[in-house]
This record gives sequence, C-alpha cells and structure tokens, in this order.
Amino acid sequence: MEKSRGRAWGGSASRGARRGGEPFPVVGIGASAGGLEALDEFLRNLAPDTGMAFVVVQHLDPSRPGVIAELLQRATPMPVAEATDRVRIRPNQVYVIPPNKDLTILGGRLGLQAPDAPRGQRQSIDFFLKSLATGLRHLSAGVILSGMGADGVAGLRAIREAGGLCLVQAPATARFDSMPRNAIQDAAPDFVGSPAEIAAELSRGAVHGEGRDAGAVNVADHDRSGFDRVCRILRDRTGHDFSLYKKSTIYRRIERRMGVHGIDGLAAYVAFLQDHAPEVESLLLEILIGVTGFFRDPEAWQELRREVLPRILAQYPEGGMVRAWVPGCSTGEDAYSLALAFQEALADAAPAAPLSLQVFATDINRNAILSARQGYFAGNTVGGLTTDQLAAHFRQESGGWRVGKAIREPVVFALQDLLQDPPFIKLDLIICRNVMIYLSSELQKRLLPLFHYSLNPGGHLFLGNAESIGGYTDLFTPLPGKARLFIRNSADRFPRTTSFPLGLPNRRDLPLEPPMPKSAFNPQMVAETVLLQRFAPPAVLASETGDILYISGRTGKYLEPAMGKANLNLFAMAREGLGPELTVAFRKALTQREPVECRGLRVEANGAAQGVDLVVQAVPSPEALHTCVLVVFKDQVLPPSAAKGRRSRTRPEDATRVEELEAEVKSLMAELQASREEMQTSQEELKASNEELQSTNEELQSTNEELTTSKEELQSLNEELQTVNAEQQAKVDELSAANNDMKNLLDATDIATLFLDDQLNVRRFTTGATRLFKLIPGDVGRPLSDLVTDLDYADLDLDAREVLRTLVPSQKDVATRSGGHWFVARILPYRTLANVIAGVVITFMDISRAKALEACLRGQGGGQAGHD
Repeated sequence: MEKSRGRAWGGSASRGARRGGEPFPVVGIGASAGGLEALDEFLRNLAPDTGMAFVVVQHLDPSRPGVIAELLQRATPMPVAEATDRVRIRPNQVYVIPPNKDLTILGGRLGLQAPDAPRGQRQSIDFFLKSLATGLRHLSAGVILSGMGADGVAGLRAIREAGGLCLVQAPATARFDSMPRNAIQDAAPDFVGSPAEIAAELSRGAVHGEGRDAGAVNVADHDRSGFDRVCRILRDRTGHDFSLYKKSTIYRRIERRMGVHGIDGLAAYVAFLQDHAPEVESLLLEILIGVTGFFRDPEAWQELRREVLPRILAQYPEGGMVRAWVPGCSTGEDAYSLALAFQEALADAAPAAPLSLQVFATDINRNAILSARQGYFAGNTVGGLTTDQLAAHFRQESGGWRVGKAIREPVVFALQDLLQDPPFIKLDLIICRNVMIYLSSELQKRLLPLFHYSLNPGGHLFLGNAESIGGYTDLFTPLPGKARLFIRNSADRFPRTTSFPLGLPNRRDLPLEPPMPKSAFNPQMVAETVLLQRFAPPAVLASETGDILYISGRTGKYLEPAMGKANLNLFAMAREGLGPELTVAFRKALTQREPVECRGLRVEANGAAQGVDLVVQAVPSPEALHTCVLVVFKDQVLPPSAAKGRRSRTRPEDATRVEELEAEVKSLMAELQASREEMQTSQEELKASNEELQSTNEELQSTNEELTTSKEELQSLNEELQTVNAEQQAKVDELSAANNDMKNLLDATDIATLFLDDQLNVRRFTTGATRLFKLIPGDVGRPLSDLVTDLDYADLDLDAREVLRTLVPSQKDVATRSGGHWFVARILPYRTLANVIAGVVITFMDISRAKALEACLRGQGGGQAGHD
C-alpha cells in the first residue's frame, strides 16, 4: 500500500478556484454493487474543505428514481446533489449521476446524455473517467470502489496517461472485489487501501503538480546528476537502461512518482529509491505505461489493410508463411489487430496456395506480456472493433471478450528489450507504433538500420503518426498516403553499418550457477568421455515418431540424409537394408517396453555391404524421456558369400527360395495396400464425424454466447438490485431510528394517545392510554366504540366522527367515573406527509392538579366573600 507524505494535491490550484477562478481538481468515483457502503465510509472520512469536486458514478436501475444523493448527504457536510445537464461544477461539492444517463465533463460543466449501449453492457464509469482525463488531465483523479465487472479499468488508464491520480479500494475491504481486482491488475493504481484510507489520502494530497501541467517538464532546470542516478538504479536492479530515452518523458514519470509520495527534490527521491525496493518496480511500471487499442488510428490501419497486406500476399504465389514483428506490443492489441486484418485480407484475396501468418509480439514489460498472452479484454477496451469482427474472431466471456483461435495462434508473445536483445530477421512487416517517440534521436538512429536489416527486400515498416524515418531516406521509401507506411530499399544499393544490440548486463540474463573454473579437473568425466568416443557403439535417441533427438558416435554407415527438404527422421534416414526391420522393432519396443534385438542385418553403404545388429529399447527413465527410444548399432562381420552380395552366383535352391520370398513380399504388399485403403476409409468416416462435432461445437458455442449475454444482463440487474437493496436498507435504518425517536418522545411526555384510522379503529396507542382504556396489543383494529374506558365521556365516539367529518379539532375537559382525575381530551385529524386525512389522533393530558388548585382557589374565594 502506497502512502503519501502530506503534499497538497493541486493545493494552490484549489485555493485559486475559490479566489481567482483557476482550475481545481475533480475526483471521479466509480462504484457498483456494494458501493453504497464504501461511498458512505469514504465521505465520512473525507475532509469537507479539500478544494476538490467529487462526482459519483454508480450502476443504477434506470427505471427507478435515484435516492443516492439523499442517502449520501447524511455522510458529509458537503452539499450532495444529483447532476443536471450543463451544471457548473464547484469545489467542495458532491455530484451524483442520475439513473439512465451517461455523464461527461467539458469546460467545467457536467453534461448528461442518453446511453448508447444497451442495458447490461454500459460502461458508465469508464465513459466519465475518460472524459475527466481528457478535460482536466493532471487535475483529474479516479477512484474505484466495490463492484462487479471491469468497468473503470480503461478510465483509470486514461487518467494515468494524462498524469492524474488513480486510487482503488483494497479488494479485502470490498463487498464485491471484481472491479477493484481488475483495476489493480490492469491499471497499476497509485494507491490501494480502504475507503477511509483513500479519503485520508485525498484529504492530505497525493499528486504532483501543484496546479502545473505535468507535461511541461524541462530537464535542464533539474539536477541532472540525480536523474542519472535514478537511471543507474533502474539499470542495476531491473536490467533496463533508460539513460538514452527522452529525458523529458522519463523525468515526467519520475516527477509523478515524487508527487505520489509527497517528495520535493530529486535527491530525496534517489534516497527513497535506494531505501525502498518496491518503489523501483513501481517506477519501472510508471515508465513502461502503454496506451494502446484495437485498430488505433483507424485510417492508418485502413491504408495498411488496403495497400500493404495485398502486396505482401502477392509475394507468395506458391504459398508460405508471412512473418511480422510488433516491438513494443504492450497488452497485444496491435498484434491481434494485425492478425485480424491479415485474416480479412486473406479472405478477400482467396489465394490458390495456403498462406499463414507468424507474428512476433515483444515488449519490455513483463506484466503487459502476461496480459497479452491471456488474450482477454474487458468489454470497454474493444471499442476499435466492429460488431462483425467481435462476432467472427472473439467470444464473449465473463464481462469481456476472449481472442478466438484463428487470431491467437499466429501470435507469439515474448519479453524483449528492443535496444539490448537481438532482433527478428527475414520479416515481411514491422509494426512499431508510438515506441520511438519515447527514444532519443541517438537511439532512433540505431533502431532504423536495425529494422532495415530485419526486413526482407520489399518489406514494409509501419510507424505511429508522430514518428518518421528521419534522415534514413536511403533505407526506406514512404508509401503514398497519410499513414506512416514505408517500404524497405535494397541493401545492395545503400550499404550501411548496422549497430546490433550487444546485450547489456541484465539481471534476467545472469546464469543461475557460476561457470566451472578452467582449473577444475574431474577424472570421472574425462574417462567417461573417452569411453563414449572410442569404445561405445553408435546410437541415436529418437522420439516416439522417429525424430532424432541425439546422436552418439559415428552413425554414417547406418543413416544418411534423405533427398529433398532436410529431415532428421530415423526412418527416412535409415540406409537400405535397415528400414523394414527397424520399423517393426521400433514399434515393438514402444509397445512392449522391452529391448528388441535384430541380428544379422545387411546394410548397403557406398557400394559395400556391412553386417549390423540392432538393439532397440524404450527409455524407462527419466520421466521426461519415457516416450523416447534408443537405437544401438553393433557392427558384425558378414560371411564371404554374403559380402560378395549380388556378384555371387545363386544356386538353384537359392533361386527357388528367393522366388518364394518375393511372392510372400507381394502378398504382404497387397495386404498392406488393403490395410491402407481401410485406414483411408476410416479416416474419411472420422473426418465426417469430426465435421459433425465441429458443427455441434459451433451450435454449443452460439448457445454459450447467448447464455453469456444473458449472464451479463443478469449481472447488471443484480448490481442494480444490490444498489436498490442498499438504498432500501438505508431507508429502513432511517425509519427504525425515527420510530425509536418517536417511541421515546411519547414515553417521555407521558401523554395518553390513541391513533385511530378513518373508520375509527385503533391503529396504535401509547403506554399511558392503557390507564384510561382497557387496552391490550390485541385490541389494534378494534372500533373505538367497543373500548371500555374509565372516562365519563359518552360522546367520545360522536366527537371523533365529527372531527373526521369537519376537520375541526375538538377539546373538552373530562373526568373519570371513579372521581379524582381530570383530563383534557383533544381530538385532531391525522394528516399524512402527503396531506391526506387518514384518521384522528386523541390525546388525554392529565389536569387533575390544575382542577384541584382551581377548586381550592374557588373555595378560598367563597370563604372570603362570606367574611365580607
């Protein structure tokens, strides 16, 4: 958990907002199911004078009026109101999104608009946070609290790129942790904690800038030695050298981390880096933050799709494999976009020969590569794809989209430092977009010749809109159009010296064990090496399919390379005389798991004959080689007659034997042919069955997509119901508190009270009323006229009906039949909050002491009159 050290986030800016009208920070708060509790905790612990404005975006039921503002008002002294269209936002106020609306911010005003996406697929939190990042940049902040799904991830990414602050509720403290977990995994927030800790972090400030745009960085004004020390720390601990990156970009990232921790001065931050190892990784992730998307800059991708891909496909009239490289691939959107565009171009071209694609997607960021390999993208991150592309190449899965097999298989993701690791070669296309904008001109001059070397003649280079080839017009020729597309010139025309990456010392490349010193001497190893070289028989280790994995000794007398394409298969390389016996023995050894010997075999090699014995044995251990087979060749001396081969004369009985064997071979060949035909028939049947299974699988996949859509809609409804339930629970708690207050009020006043409905039936009564009426809890609902009372008030029922009819209150002094007690009986209409008459209320106030005092005073007055 990252802690701030008290630096005021936008402090001067917020004061200016109150005094001079300068911009002030705005915090967007996203919450879903279970979010009301988190919001309540957040606001209760938030200082009321932060100088910031707060906008709450929650998933609400579009069919119900919102009561969130009313409920949140109890948690904070700041004004809480439902947002209205074009309302000017003010500091130290809380605004709540209304139901069935999307919220934006522009020019200091909130805007409302009808949602575009259907219910269940709306990403209202992302929608507002992206708008916030665009409008306020470094003065924006995003907070993600409890909720289900991945809404908010793309919005936090946009705020990070704009230089704002990202805070996320700790999953352990969230009632529903899906939204916080996705935000932590994919958005790398600046702070993770409970809602109370997030409020404290915002209250004391956590972002750099002091009201100044984080993009306006001039490294010349800062301590260059401190900057170099930061780069050295990164290089020593992570293996990545950023000293030749654009210093303004790197310093902007460093300054942001300084602001998160409230550190003033680069020297202090260097000391903090040295003492806090986790901060080195956080700074690395800050520097490596990637902003990408599917078909980013659609017009440029359209030019690639229309001009370049057909030209590349035309270079392979006989089929083959198109090779491409995407350096700096981030989370893989560019690589998958290329694979998708290639599939569409291939469908349009319909080549006669089969064509495939191999994409090497690399990045320096390990977390980005792990995310790209999963091929899963939240529903709010696939905005660059059309509905048809999603349906054809993706499948819906738990609130997002999973890349389909057709565009996942061609892409290979790997960690690679573009400036330190060797490049890929023999490529048809390189897509390096928005990578060189972070590199110094010196690195760009080293990188472009490297791309030239990696590409095939006529290969293409695709750069970002803000990138160019600089002075390397002799290496690349730009293609017509607005996109940064270039074609590789011939290397023969323009020879240049290419500077290859030499591989700087990198922790990830260090050997796990130190190499053995040259002075070390192991007699056992030397002896075993001599024995294997001079006395052990030749042998090969092959896989279960016959592919040779290892060769020991000289095997040239028994194996020879086959003609055509290089093939290291044991059966293809076996010399004449070994093939049939070797095949049978190999299969038997795999099946029986016992050594199989073949003796007296005769091998023809270079016109000479050689006797050989075979020993074929499956490898029992280790477990990693249990499917492998070891074949050992042992030389044997042939008899002179056999050594002469075909030049020896054949006796008649031998000729007869030969004819018999030839007939047997023909019979076996016929059986083999029949077996092959049967196998082919079985394969066709299996193929038909496979096609049926594929059809069934497609139907099941379609059904699964429908179920997934229904699941997402139900999940959305569940979130809305969770919010409604929280609202109702808050209302119930409020009503319970009001009932408790009312009960204690009535008990404290000790006034006998009867509540009657419009039929004059008992609705409720206080404890004091039981002293005047014979009431028990079971009397609720009984008519007033049926109650037994000690009051001498026969017209009570009539007076109550008259008050109910005329709405004129009534008041009388009545005594008890037993004498000694007097009460003031007041009858008033019972009015609801909606000003509806729903019965009467009768109160009885004890005035016995007043009556006694009155009688006493009258008696004294009568005695005085008699004396006079």
